[in-house]
Amino acid sequence: MIKDIKLAVLIDGDNIPSRYIKEMMEEITKYGTPTIKRIYGDWTKPHLSKWKTILLENAITPIQQYGYTTGKNATDSAMIIDAMDILYSEKVDGFCLVSSDSDFTKLATRLREAGLVVYGIGEKKTPDPFIVACDKFIYLEILDTDDEPENGKQKPKKASIDKITPKVIKLLRNSVDDAADDDGWAFMGDVGSLILKKQPNFDARNFGFQKLTPLFKSLPQFEIEQRDRTSGRFKLIYVRNKKK
Repeated sequence: MIKDIKLAVLIDGDNIPSRYIKEMMEEITKYGTPTIKRIYGDWTKPHLSKWKTILLENAITPIQQYGYTTGKNATDSAMIIDAMDILYSEKVDGFCLVSSDSDFTKLATRLREAGLVVYGIGEKKTPDPFIVACDKFIYLEILDTDDEPENGKQKPKKASIDKITPKVIKLLRNSVDDAADDDGWAFMGDVGSLILKKQPNFDARNFGFQKLTPLFKSLPQFEIEQRDRTSGRFKLIYVRNKKK
């Protein structure tokens, strides 16, 4: 269900490949309504020319920012200033900061201090300080899809799939324990929220699963239980750590 919150989407055009935009905008609608959509860059530079058609198709407003000094990123400054103006206007409930640049770490922290939700979106090369400054961080690589659909559906590229390491298992087990009742069972929704608080860049899609439940089901360290709801046709999913 789409949350009824207004989001400001601010994109670092110098730092994000244009090929991701369509999938990225579709992803953002899962978290709210993008009421402000802006992308920053020096549009006189040839390398940004490929953005023109994409911006029109997605109704994203380009913001011109000249590079005044060699070696300094004027685009970052313009984006930060705009973000603060939007914050004080109180027109949105949250931000999507699209960049792989750690320069936006302090901005993300400041926006969260003001009580707004912050979604970070960037490539896997994004430094950890920016990732942990966000409520949730989404890697662009997991949104990138094959050009040719299979059976009418697009599949994530296998290159984006990470291994489930002992460190990941520990994160999952500890989160289940922290959210569990006296019998050891934890509601999957609570577990997912807790995992994101501990590790904002955690996403089942990083490991080749579309949802968190199939990820848990694939691991022998956990058991899953479905429970009927008092109303509605959907079942509640609970998870418990198996005893070692």
